[in-house]
Amino acid sequence: MEDIEKIFTKLPPEARKELLDYAEFLLAKYGARKRKGFSFTWAGKLKDVKMTSVELQHRALEWRSDVSD
Repeated sequence: MEDIEKIFTKLPPEARKELLDYAEFLLAKYGARKRKGFSFTWAGKLKDVKMTSVELQHRALEWRSDVSD
């Protein structure tokens, strides 16, 4: 870690900003992988849809086939 600090202090201010931006990007990319489990933030979002889950599956298949054609 000491090497990183030495290199960082040798960089000009604009390069330091760029390096920090990249480090934050990597933290967001790899930090998100540590989270375990499901969030289920989607739960209840389709409560107003007036069809069964099977009907919804059939519609989804129709939509997919429309896109691939």
